[in-house]
Amino acid sequence: MKRININQDIKPMSEFRSGVASFLKQVHDTKRPLVITQHGKGVAVLLDVNEFEAMQEKIELLEDIHLSLSLIESGQGVESTHARDMILKGIKN
Repeated sequence: MKRININQDIKPMSEFRSGVASFLKQVHDTKRPLVITQHGKGVAVLLDVNEFEAMQEKIELLEDIHLSLSLIESGQGVESTHARDMILKGIKN
């Protein structure tokens, strides 16, 4: 996901309401999120659906890595050769 352009990607709710279609197009075309504010504070973020899905995949991968590191640190890790054998055995069944 691209970084927010402060001059273009932060809009008040009133402006968003009156130009929803153009802001949807902007988010789709630029692949940047749009921050919607109300009373000067951020209340929502609008993302392109493909960018959102990519972000979700990255988060899931990071969670898997974090879990793996935690298991290794607690001594619950499995040697790579043993893991390979377990996977191959599972595929053959």
